Amino acid sequence: MSYYFCIVGTKDNPLFELEFGTSKAGGDGVARFPAEARHLNQFIVHSSLDIVEEVQWLSSQMYLKRIDHFASSHISCFLTPTSTKFLLLHLPHPPNTAPSTLSASQNPHIFPPFAPYTTTNPPSSSILRSSTSSLSSSSSGGAAAIPNNPTAPATEEAMRMFFNEVFEAWIKAVMNPFQGVNKTLGSPVFRGRVMAAGRKYL
Repeated sequence: MSYYFCIVGTKDNPLFELEFGTSKAGGDGVARFPAEARHLNQFIVHSSLDIVEEVQWLSSQMYLKRIDHFASSHISCFLTPTSTKFLLLHLPHPPNTAPSTLSASQNPHIFPPFAPYTTTNPPSSSILRSSTSSLSSSSSGGAAAIPNNPTAPATEEAMRMFFNEVFEAWIKAVMNPFQGVNKTLGSPVFRGRVMAAGRKYL
């Protein structure tokens, strides 16, 4: 799975962005978005902000789960108490391989860059009630679900823990008196912690 993570401020202004790939099931942590679709990531994420404003009032949780999708890409959201939005676009494909150029019928993981866009909210995934230790177990089924199935409960839980760890790093970053809530985050330490969280959970 390839990931595009960004932080959007209270004024819908981008504060941070990072691309990375899965490190699970033999993944090497490198994002492999198709060349014709990579430049659309920012537009896809930005288009989901309207849905964030709708679903944030339907949940008391900061992690809003998967809120939107565009073609084969899915967008998950984490909303901080200051209304700063953490958005994660994830594109499933086999680890260590780029999405192929086959048709959608030949390859279910293909990214059709000009597929119709829908604003219909995807069905909510069931809440995972297992403990954190069950996610980090060495079972082959759980390990394979993260890079290949963006709607699996194990994937939802892994993203929740990723967002929580990034949220802790973000709090420490914005506590810097020289760093405002709506200022761009250029700290290499913060970027390193986000990448470490991605390697750990995704």
